[in-house]
Amino acid sequence: MSDCQMSEASATLAAARVMARCDALAEISETAGALTRVYLSPEHLRANAQVGAWMAAAGMRVWQDSVGNICGRYEGQSADAPALLLGSHLDTVRNAGRYDGMLGVLTAIEVVQALHQQNQRLPLAIEVIGFGDEEGTRFGITLLGSRGLTGRWPESWVNHPDANGVTVAQAMAQVGLDGAAVQNAARRAEDIAAYLELHIEQGPCLEQAGLALGVVTAINGARRLNCRFTGEAGHAGTVPMTHRKDALAAAAGWMVFIEQATQKRHPQLVATVGTLQCQPGAVNVIPGEVQLTLDVRGPDDRALAELLAELLHEGESIALRRGLTFSADEYYHIPATGCDEKLQAALSLAVDRVQGRSLSLPSGAGHDAIAIAERWPVGMLFVRNDRGISHHPAESVMESDVALALQAYQQAVCNLALSLSE
Repeated sequence: MSDCQMSEASATLAAARVMARCDALAEISETAGALTRVYLSPEHLRANAQVGAWMAAAGMRVWQDSVGNICGRYEGQSADAPALLLGSHLDTVRNAGRYDGMLGVLTAIEVVQALHQQNQRLPLAIEVIGFGDEEGTRFGITLLGSRGLTGRWPESWVNHPDANGVTVAQAMAQVGLDGAAVQNAARRAEDIAAYLELHIEQGPCLEQAGLALGVVTAINGARRLNCRFTGEAGHAGTVPMTHRKDALAAAAGWMVFIEQATQKRHPQLVATVGTLQCQPGAVNVIPGEVQLTLDVRGPDDRALAELLAELLHEGESIALRRGLTFSADEYYHIPATGCDEKLQAALSLAVDRVQGRSLSLPSGAGHDAIAIAERWPVGMLFVRNDRGISHHPAESVMESDVALALQAYQQAVCNLALSLSE
């Protein structure tokens, strides 16, 4: 399907358009001078309208679904063909960068734009989607847009309030949606052949490798735990060092072990102690209790479980040696999401052709692909991001990298439309 490929000149023009549109979307924010756009806000609907207009100009039939996703469809060679779904999200964290999510939606539109300009139809339809909520910034629950597509919204979600006490159902009503109709967004399994998502890398691996593009192998699984060392508080001046049951000293030893043990295992495993609270928290009192959080992530569930078991065993051992107690309660558990091997292969081949070689790497952050993978095969293409900084205004991608990404994306889409339809 060589006639389906995007030329270097076309990719350069398309990349400039993508960058300008990212800038335009960044202006649709609830705060001047800082990008914040949350689910079911007036800004969300304005962004949908703008993206919908760009979809229509690229030759797509456009609609907003019952959970607020903006959708466009470019028909295939037959009107009832299943679709290859492309997209990402349009919502942001607070004080966000302008490429997380948006870049994936806008590059997908350019893939369709190129086909439309050539008056070309593929064996599969191409659908582009701008998910309404991936970040969970407003309601504290994530992937509302993509779970709407899979039909796996828990019934309780519509009653979940935001910080101002406005429930999801009430927020929907304010923008003309119906909280009782969320299931209407669900798609049949046979409607969609696969899902591809282009996204900035939210880490430094591509930059360190000197590469613009990489192919995602898996989205890391994660475990989060509330942990506690309980010892005995005492006077800082009168309790001898050999008689102390210092909870903070125990926690400090465990934190060093966490760092060292994780480094000795698979290089794609990570572990973080993100918060630490000491009681009673006085300068002249030995800490009697320390509460801390542990976040462990990795692309393989078995390796992740083995690491976590080692870390918790050492926490218990440290406590036992010091005459303390240790406890850990898991409050968050999400399995690793593997990317489909056939989609990985197609993306890797396309990246190799435009870049000279392809790098495979996991994603340490979550994406809409996690939800979509529950029903359909998923693949992800990463684009280099300056220093790996994300969820921050300093997010930055190079226009030349976006041009390469568009060429690879177009090749992968064309090849997959052919192979998945056979």
